[in-house]
Amino acid sequence: MRKWGPLVAVCLGTFMLLLDVTIVIVALPGMATGLDASLSGLQWVIDIYALVLAALLLGAGAAADVVGPRRMYAVGTGLFALASLGCGLASTTGELIALRGVQGIGAAAMFATTLSLLASSYQGRDRSFALGIWGAVSGAAAALGPVLGGVLTEGLGWRWIFFINLPVSVAAIWMTLRAVPASRRDSTRRIDWAGTAFFALFAGGLTFGVVRAGSEGWTSTQADVAFVVALLALAAFITTELRSARPLIDLRLFRGASFVAVMVAALCFNAAAFGVLPYTSIWLQTLLGMSPVRGGLALLPLAIMSFVVAALSGRLLHGARPGLVIGIGMLFIGGGAFAMATLDAGSGWTSLIVGLALVGVGVGLVSPGIAGAALASVPPRDAGMAGGAVNTFRQLGFALGVAVFGTVATSRITDSLSGATADPKGAAHVLAGGGAGALRSAVPEGALHTAFASGLNGAALVAGAAGVLAGVVVLVWVRGPGAGARGPEAASQVRTTVPVPAEHG
Repeated sequence: MRKWGPLVAVCLGTFMLLLDVTIVIVALPGMATGLDASLSGLQWVIDIYALVLAALLLGAGAAADVVGPRRMYAVGTGLFALASLGCGLASTTGELIALRGVQGIGAAAMFATTLSLLASSYQGRDRSFALGIWGAVSGAAAALGPVLGGVLTEGLGWRWIFFINLPVSVAAIWMTLRAVPASRRDSTRRIDWAGTAFFALFAGGLTFGVVRAGSEGWTSTQADVAFVVALLALAAFITTELRSARPLIDLRLFRGASFVAVMVAALCFNAAAFGVLPYTSIWLQTLLGMSPVRGGLALLPLAIMSFVVAALSGRLLHGARPGLVIGIGMLFIGGGAFAMATLDAGSGWTSLIVGLALVGVGVGLVSPGIAGAALASVPPRDAGMAGGAVNTFRQLGFALGVAVFGTVATSRITDSLSGATADPKGAAHVLAGGGAGALRSAVPEGALHTAFASGLNGAALVAGAAGVLAGVVVLVWVRGPGAGARGPEAASQVRTTVPVPAEHG
């Protein structure tokens, strides 16, 4: 226990925080009913967690240097547990969204320290083994999210997807304090609070603008104001980082075409691969009548293929040019999304199998190599920034993907329902938000199926275009020898900023 205690402690927390990215997906219809949540409310339940995690991750890495990684991890886990309890007890959508944001704060504190804790606890072959187990646990968490979410939602109710975090958190904190050695603190390090705040304002404003555009229109006052705030916050962030002696991220890294291409891939990766899944889950349960468990199992082709391909590619493609592997993987993701854009009123869950499997192949190719590609595109001294940037862009991509695809889907649903109801826009938001049952007395069943299929097709087409575009950018811009050998070694030297593991969402 003494030797592998730190690994158990870190893996418990990692499993939990990544599980909460995807476990919510299958529970959305239950939340919509239990809290009378709107479509935008459901979008924020998903998005706020990923947004806060993305916005605070780099800042949390710097804070961990100041207070110590072990203390940061334990405090973050405790905050995550308290927020999870609050989420499970929430009585309104607003309460749930706010507490999901607090969950994101705790998750950022945890995720920013996991790699440094492993690196300080193990050396040599033990370190390689620990990093391998950590990566496998990360992938398993995301893959099991929809299935576990379905089991808990169907058996105990959606609130238990949050209550389950409590015993895991207690175990993780106990193991951390018992087995993880105290870590060194850097009292000279300063936290870039201004940069963190401006980046959070930019990410939040941009996402809020997209969500409001979906409900009020792209020219609505709220959407326009949000976009202006996001633009001003981005300008302030850039100015702050250029003037800072210890920036969150050195903007000079973006002068390199390879680094820019990897960041584009990271942003589009999570968006294209996972951003449509929340609406797919709502379609499976509210239109096709599947239970939460069956709805989660319907998404397994993606998880299974990603596991299989990741395992095989690690052996068969070791040393291959990272741009080639990642670029082809993004093309698979784009192609899989296009394959899912063929639904009609008579389609069932089997219509998704081929597309989900292709996306899974792409995820299996991209996930293991994208962190290594980021590290290979920058000097060794910037490995921490590169790894943290990949994490940030992936989570931001997921949040933006959910918002953008929801806007596209509701627009297509509105057009499809224009001749079936007097208020097609209102009906579209009810339908996309899981309220098909409330519309069945006023709108023909066939029209509902046709409209939702049209909405999913539109979202999948945009996701496919993002995947293909990112694939082309990577194939053209990311050059150089394979980074497979360098990635783990560079990653293990990062003190507080974590290269992204093979997680979904």
